Amino acid sequence: MEADRWIERVVYQRDHLPEAQRLAEVETTLRQMAGELKTAEAALAPLEAAFTQAEAEAARLAERVSVLDRRLNADGVPAKELATIQTELEHVRDLRSQAEDREVEALLEVEPAREAVAAIREAAKPLMAERSVLQESIKALQATLDEEIASLRAARSQSASAVPADVLKRYEAALAHAGGAGAADLESGRCSGCRLTLAALDVDRATHQPEGTFADCPSCGRLLLP
Repeated sequence: MEADRWIERVVYQRDHLPEAQRLAEVETTLRQMAGELKTAEAALAPLEAAFTQAEAEAARLAERVSVLDRRLNADGVPAKELATIQTELEHVRDLRSQAEDREVEALLEVEPAREAVAAIREAAKPLMAERSVLQESIKALQATLDEEIASLRAARSQSASAVPADVLKRYEAALAHAGGAGAADLESGRCSGCRLTLAALDVDRATHQPEGTFADCPSCGRLLLP
């Protein structure tokens, strides 16, 4: 009975580690942050595309202005061609100015979206580090507790070998039915297993069993130890 109670306690401890509870909380938060990151990245993508397009267009027009400037200042260009170049240059400069305005507008829109994505990723870093630490800690603690459980079960088998076969059979049946332990102490007329108070006749029967025999708790079925 005591061996089974200890095994139950250690198994419960292994399955309800505070670190495991904290890990579940961390993973829930990380899943929420992953959803937020996905939403933020989806909002950022079209803004990035618009900015890239505006940036490329401004760069293209700046390069065209540079080409026209060089052509305008080259030697031997006919006067008629110079007038054409000048006209185009003024037009392209105007287009470049408009493109640069669009680039700035796109940048003003994309920067907050970038910052939102970066903020989520930055906030996730300590939680991801904590998750790794918790996973390693849980692994080590569970391994230690598994060793303890194995040792307790070995000791339990040794104790069980000393119990008469008929009593052990009844005990194992009660254990399978009630869980925890297949026997319980009778404490002030109460079963220590199910915590229910027995009728006076059941208490009398349990306390006046022949040596080596045990009555069953009428409620949970555990063997009663007077």
